[in-house]
Amino acid sequence: MTRMIQCVSPVDGRVYAEREALAPEAAAAVVARAKAAQTGWAALPLDERIARVSAGVAALDGMKEQVVEELAWQMGRPVRFGGEFGGVHERTAYMSGIAAESLAPMIVESSDQYDRRIEREPQGVVFVIAPWNYPYLTAINTIVPALIAGNSVMLKHASQTILVGERLAEALHAGGVPEDVFQNVVLDHAGTEALIAARSFGFINFTGSVPGGKAIERAAAGTFTALGLELGGKDPGYVMEDADVDWAVDVLMDGAMYNAGQCCCGIERIYVHRKHYDSFVEKAAAWANGLRLGNPFEPETTLGPMAHARFARTVREQTGEAIAAGAVPLIEKQNFPQDDGGTYLMPQVLVNVDHSMRVMREESFGPVVGIMPVRDDEEALALMNDCDFGLTASLWTADPERALALGRRIETGTVYLNRADYLDPAICWTGCKDTGRGGSLSVLGYHAVTRPRSYHLRKVKA
Repeated sequence: MTRMIQCVSPVDGRVYAEREALAPEAAAAVVARAKAAQTGWAALPLDERIARVSAGVAALDGMKEQVVEELAWQMGRPVRFGGEFGGVHERTAYMSGIAAESLAPMIVESSDQYDRRIEREPQGVVFVIAPWNYPYLTAINTIVPALIAGNSVMLKHASQTILVGERLAEALHAGGVPEDVFQNVVLDHAGTEALIAARSFGFINFTGSVPGGKAIERAAAGTFTALGLELGGKDPGYVMEDADVDWAVDVLMDGAMYNAGQCCCGIERIYVHRKHYDSFVEKAAAWANGLRLGNPFEPETTLGPMAHARFARTVREQTGEAIAAGAVPLIEKQNFPQDDGGTYLMPQVLVNVDHSMRVMREESFGPVVGIMPVRDDEEALALMNDCDFGLTASLWTADPERALALGRRIETGTVYLNRADYLDPAICWTGCKDTGRGGSLSVLGYHAVTRPRSYHLRKVKA
């Protein structure tokens, strides 16, 4: 029986878009076309592949008004933030600029007797399974280097942002990427897992939840398919005694609340030196109270609805459990009458929290943050590492050497100093523990979508 994949809008609860999931035979045909088209694409000069991919990404600009409106309807992001175009262009430009160097052969010896080298070969067909929270940025992280490196790409987007894949396909095809080289597909979970189990792909990049990552690993078991898994986070901020408190409050609270807290590298827990704790808490509460919860199409809205009612339910449950266990909420419901018990969820700042509470240990992925006082770096380090996730950590101090020394002891993928919630395309986006494995962007992003091939050529003289 045909299955329809639906996007239920968080704005008003209606079915905003729906598409028919591919039947197994149709899905297999898509893979076959991608494989057949890949060799011809890889044979094009690198500069031409870069030009076509860059032209395709540039074509998104012509869809800006449509894209921003669709994002608001699909996942609730306020239109005032204007989509994800800046990051998309920044990452595309950087990865294009380093492509020649990243993909260049490593020459070990080039002499009259031997040619010994390592070259980077495309994986073949790259399967990108993209999430809804930053639906363009997260997809671009793998799509751009994969195409530039000579792979064909199949994109399966989350049901919540089901139209994003269609827009990316329109744009890339307009830029000159052949239709069979980049294909957007609509699949259910069973169809996705069946293609993976059939060893359809050379590389799979999945961005999503820990249970989703486990399902991908199970489906790929025994196929030896290369996997990149970018999973959950519970990212900490640590404000030291010499930090600029006002600066830290502004950046950390924005990192906690932007996109309704639905950020992989959003700040979900904050540890503050006792010297600044009271001041930080007071200013953090004032910051949160300054948000405007409401319809994402209204220009004054700074906090839109969460993408789905079940996501908001998780945040409410964690918050309620913490309060029942003694946590103190600093934001009053009367300040946010728009909170409807569904997708529209007020921000919350919790104090008197500890690590016995789920809200301080499990991913919340919503507009709630807990704040704890600490006496020194050692206590902060123990708390930051007391977590199953390891994506980013944000340190706040005037002493870079102190931050570097502490950062080397934190179980995380990226350490920030005096900033948070930013993805720099020049450095690898990666994590540890339940955050997953592999890495994207930077030169290592090209390594993920290619494989090494070694040549040991002994020359014969006439």
